[in-house]
Amino acid sequence: MNAHRRPLPSRSAVHGAADALTGETGRGPSVLALATRLGIANTTFRRHYPDVCAELAAATSAPSASKAVNAYAALKADNARLRSDKRELAEQLELAIAAIQRLSVDNDLLRTALHEAHSVTPLPRRPR
Repeated sequence: MNAHRRPLPSRSAVHGAADALTGETGRGPSVLALATRLGIANTTFRRHYPDVCAELAAATSAPSASKAVNAYAALKADNARLRSDKRELAEQLELAIAAIQRLSVDNDLLRTALHEAHSVTPLPRRPR
């Protein structure tokens, strides 16, 4: 039966896998996700690493004020970026409107000049 046992990962490997999962998902990993990442059964992980399970449970159950602050800061940054983009787009829209108006005037002048250049002199009609 010992022939099928694999050695358990070291504590540093467990913490490294937890950090990797946190980096990938942006939040603390679950015990099941960490056990799956390490290639061991969930119950085996809980039996051999109860301290890590307690750390993960404490990290996910305790509301983090820093997460709220980070989320608020991210929202403020997004809002500032969106306001800047809106200002820039409004300026570009004004320029596009002015260009269209100028092109409309130019088009009218060119059509008038073309009509005058190709104008046909009408002949008087004879009565039948």
